[in-house]
Amino acid sequence: MEPHDVATVETAFASSLMAFADLAGHLFDPGAERLDHAALEEVIDHRGREVLRLLLQDHLDLRAIREEAAATAGLHPLPTGTDAITRTRREKGRRRQLATVFGMVEITRIAYRASRAPDLHPFDAALNLPAGLHSHGLRRRCVQEAVRGSFDQVVTTVTATCGPVVAKRQARGLVAAAAVDVAAFYDHRIAAPAGDDTVLVLTFDAKGVVMVPGSLREATRKKAQAKGAGVYRTRLASGEKRGRKRMAQMAAVYDAEPAVRRPHDIIRLTADEDTSGSGSGSGSGSGRRTGPRARGKWLTASLSRSAKQVVAEAFDRAQDRDPHHRRTWVVLLDGDNHQIDLVTAEAKRREVEVHLVVDFVHVSEYLWRCAWCFFTSGQQEAERWVGVQLLGILSGRLEATLTAIRQQAAAAGLTGQQGKPVREAVGYLEAKRPYLDYPAALEQGWPIATGVIEGAARHLIADRMDLCGARWGLAEAEAVLVLRAVEANGDMDAYFQFHIGQELVRNHQARYQDGYGLTA
Repeated sequence: MEPHDVATVETAFASSLMAFADLAGHLFDPGAERLDHAALEEVIDHRGREVLRLLLQDHLDLRAIREEAAATAGLHPLPTGTDAITRTRREKGRRRQLATVFGMVEITRIAYRASRAPDLHPFDAALNLPAGLHSHGLRRRCVQEAVRGSFDQVVTTVTATCGPVVAKRQARGLVAAAAVDVAAFYDHRIAAPAGDDTVLVLTFDAKGVVMVPGSLREATRKKAQAKGAGVYRTRLASGEKRGRKRMAQMAAVYDAEPAVRRPHDIIRLTADEDTSGSGSGSGSGSGRRTGPRARGKWLTASLSRSAKQVVAEAFDRAQDRDPHHRRTWVVLLDGDNHQIDLVTAEAKRREVEVHLVVDFVHVSEYLWRCAWCFFTSGQQEAERWVGVQLLGILSGRLEATLTAIRQQAAAAGLTGQQGKPVREAVGYLEAKRPYLDYPAALEQGWPIATGVIEGAARHLIADRMDLCGARWGLAEAEAVLVLRAVEANGDMDAYFQFHIGQELVRNHQARYQDGYGLTA
């Protein structure tokens, strides 16, 4: 049976009802008619938040009264911790503060005590209170702002909407703590089903983030120290690069329905068609076939984990989507040899066949640099020349294309520095020959460009991590980067539900023996 509850809504919520009545009376007063709508918004926003804070406080006070009544009536058993010690003494009136999205509130509860054992607070568990001062809602608010703007902006925005409840250093710590369950969340996430004919695409990239010296990798820090001070005190000289960045490793996994294309769907040489070699296949020309569209994208990025670990995580996510390896796995890379080695080794370890394809846009960029050895800036012939070479590669005539470029360079008498772009382009194409089978990729309907991961690099890193003057510590940078990836995946709501559940286990359930009812 439940204890007799003599409280009514009017008595239990007297403070919040009085504050609401006061606000309503202020708006009812004829003097309020002199306010324009902007002033009315400001009044209701400011005083309305106080009504909400008092409403929360009244509810917490009511539950504290009911907890005491239930304890006095002996309706709940004495709690026993995982140390097998039953707390037999009750201390009423134990208080703690909680910073919430409405402001500061105070929670009163019973502390259950025993000799040589830490106190237990079942009411804290019933409310799933955090280990620290700030509520889960306030932590979520800080994360929402931190993944979009600087921590100074986090404090400014949160203070404007919630009051002075968080400082900059606290915001950094809250965001870092909020990211601890991301890996476990995706380990429990069930991938959307896809047919065996759907292509499974993995793609990888890396991009540098400017770090404070203490957060650089050891090798980078030593190189920076060996270089010494730069030419200028306040800026870098032309061509000068200091060891200031730590590479963020990125990966994406997505599904794509096969979309068969021809070389001329990618490159058109007529005057009214694109000859950029983008590889997107999304042009609007008559009869042009479009490329495969990415769906079900999953992104990740990390500054603390190695490239090997990120590759393994991407393979984990791909394995979730195709555990029996019935689908075609395509891996898109920019040609980085280290990434190629890691992907090859991981595929071998998992006994899965992968088809490596080097990004067609990278190939086109090498050829564009090569073109400036034969043409001057602004010559339209350069565009057609690049288009011809790209069409040859797309059609499977790589060797003939390389021979033609070499012969043209020899005829032009390019030597030394003049011919360096040609040598680099030819060397790149020869080295990546095994991964340039574009005819097979187009025939099978696979993607041939790394636009998904390139876009992720801009969104996850450039749009946030590269804000003017930003220098990052490792913990906060890793947290922001990981949470931006969660947001980009559209999983932030689901992740926070999972994270709050994990907090309940860590902070409360782990302290009690099984079977104790954590209610109040």
